[in-house]
Amino acid sequence: MSSSGIQQKGVLANRVAVVTGATDGIGFAIARRLAQDGAHVVVSSRKQQNVDRAVAVLQGEGLSVTGTVCHVGKAEDRERLVATILDVNVKAPALLLSQLLPHMENRGNGSVILVSSIAAYMPHVPLGVYNVSKTALLGLTRTLALELAPKDIRVNCLVPGVIKTNFSKVVRTGRTRAEILTPTVRVPCRIGQPEDCAGIVSFLCSPDASYITGENIVVAGFSPRL
Repeated sequence: MSSSGIQQKGVLANRVAVVTGATDGIGFAIARRLAQDGAHVVVSSRKQQNVDRAVAVLQGEGLSVTGTVCHVGKAEDRERLVATILDVNVKAPALLLSQLLPHMENRGNGSVILVSSIAAYMPHVPLGVYNVSKTALLGLTRTLALELAPKDIRVNCLVPGVIKTNFSKVVRTGRTRAEILTPTVRVPCRIGQPEDCAGIVSFLCSPDASYITGENIVVAGFSPRL
């Protein structure tokens, strides 16, 4: 895996970050922030044209980024066939991580960030099994944190609330802003932006979070827990 040759500076300098689903929305914002903070970022998505576009944009900003196609629904890409939402949201991250682990162990001081959803705490009926899959990630985070701690690898989970992305349209369509935000969001009274998620991911990857693992961190303008 070769870098673009750009000199890396920042809190994540000399780190390599692999970001899946990184060509749009939260994933793209995370990829940009990690690269801005010094990491060499590998962006990945299902379609080559989307990967190429994201790489071109980020490299155009002077960031150290490369890209690769990874379609978890194609056996030739990941040597597995993903047939259900549970496979995509739970099984696929675990299998991808199993392939990355040897490299992370060699580099040392690794950090894994899974991405769940506020639907794990507050299920949205139209999303069905998606709610279940995102709840499973909360438990997977805790389990992997324990398993990988001896390997010097931390595992945490980002839990976004209602973030303004193409995916969240299923929640936002046909509802007023007040209906979306009430009774969930307390402060500030706005719909989240992808960038609201990017900073916390960069922090969790950085040395500043070296004593944090097994946490499910909600970024939603409120806390759904006690």
